[in-house]
Amino acid sequence: MTGMYAPPTQRELVLVGFLFITLLVLFSGSKSYNELSHIDLSSVVSPPLQSQGIPILPSLSRLSWGSSKVPRTQIITHAPGWTMFDQMYILNGTVYLVSDEPETFPDRKFMTSAGINIDNSPEMDMRVISTAEAKKLFGTGANRVQGVTWLVNDPKQFITHYYHWSAELFFGFWRSYSSLDPFIPPSGKTALPPPRRILFSHLDANHWRDYASMNQWVLRTAFPSISMEFSHDWNDRAAMGVPFVFDRVLFADRAAAINGANWLRTQRTASEAFALPGSPNWWSTFRNNVIEYTGLNASTGAGTRGRPVITYISRQGWGRRMLIQKDHDKLVEELYKLRDQYGYEVNVVSMDKLSRAEQLRLAGRTTIMMGVHGNGLTALLWMKPTPRTTVMEFFYPGGFAHDYEYTTRALGMVHYGFWGNSYFTGADVPPVAYPEGFQGNEIPIDGAVVAKLVHERLSLAEEADD
Repeated sequence: MTGMYAPPTQRELVLVGFLFITLLVLFSGSKSYNELSHIDLSSVVSPPLQSQGIPILPSLSRLSWGSSKVPRTQIITHAPGWTMFDQMYILNGTVYLVSDEPETFPDRKFMTSAGINIDNSPEMDMRVISTAEAKKLFGTGANRVQGVTWLVNDPKQFITHYYHWSAELFFGFWRSYSSLDPFIPPSGKTALPPPRRILFSHLDANHWRDYASMNQWVLRTAFPSISMEFSHDWNDRAAMGVPFVFDRVLFADRAAAINGANWLRTQRTASEAFALPGSPNWWSTFRNNVIEYTGLNASTGAGTRGRPVITYISRQGWGRRMLIQKDHDKLVEELYKLRDQYGYEVNVVSMDKLSRAEQLRLAGRTTIMMGVHGNGLTALLWMKPTPRTTVMEFFYPGGFAHDYEYTTRALGMVHYGFWGNSYFTGADVPPVAYPEGFQGNEIPIDGAVVAKLVHERLSLAEEADD
């Protein structure tokens, strides 16, 4: 009909339908730049946090309870001087533990002290209050300090020293904290989140490093992301006059640990933490972090088949606690004989002449470490425990201190103490004593006896391995 369009043919309908479907497929498969920028790649970049064993905490900056009861303080683990709390409160510089069952808390002398030089000073102000008292005191909420905090309630008296920092403070911290994961394998892998911060309530920021500059290396390699707070930060919170609540606190107090039974036997504050459950490989997490930072594989030295490494840490020239010079010379001569006869690697070193990384790498490779009682033997912390790993410590005859003996045994290694041409180990250790000459420069040692014991230790380990 004139003036009207003819209806589409079947062929035209098919073509239009094909074109429509083609355009639909093309445009449905594309996204705008804005849409692409919102694609969630988190599952591709890294696995979810929960699969890494890191608990996902709510990001609330305040813990509010409104008209409800104040959340109670829970003791997660406790040994004298090492107490882990969940929901520990502070207000105006006082620590508050909230509980309607105060009788379930340890005596305060096993948890806290004055935090000043060791004497008979009164305890730090720590109070156990009921939920009703807490409600009146805190109101309807508290500012939240998130994550895990390690709190040190000690003065600088024992902190600015490599041994006390590493082999007492952090030894005890990690032994206490790792009790939450009693299945840590030799690799050191653990689901425990690292501490977010370490808080020194009685120490300013200028007084935690040691003269050897090892404290900062240990801290920064063990926990690279940790933050530090000091007495000024503690005082800042106190001056605000508002309550704070810590998610989880591991509260360390040297004077409180001294009240424990284990300290009476060992004179080591960290020994109290060994009453808690733990893995035989508990120290491997800490040790491996420090060692691998230097570029040394943490498994170096494992087993009993590799070439033994003997390290004599010399104090000759140090000016205090030195061997008789001719005895030092004879010891070195005997060690080199072992090297030449059996192929052992022998190192005679002064630790202060090595860089920090060199010290750690050498200790990490060492099978048998020896030296006069002194700070250099703190390096035993980084040795790889095996059936033949041994520490030999030289004392002035009649003298003895538990420092390195206890630390060696706590790591599952063997310790021998020497008085000239005799030695003792295990249950045969003498009582603690500091006779005249202990700090002097006329300490005797029989190099031939030392060398004979070195070879026996290495030979017995090889036989056991066979």
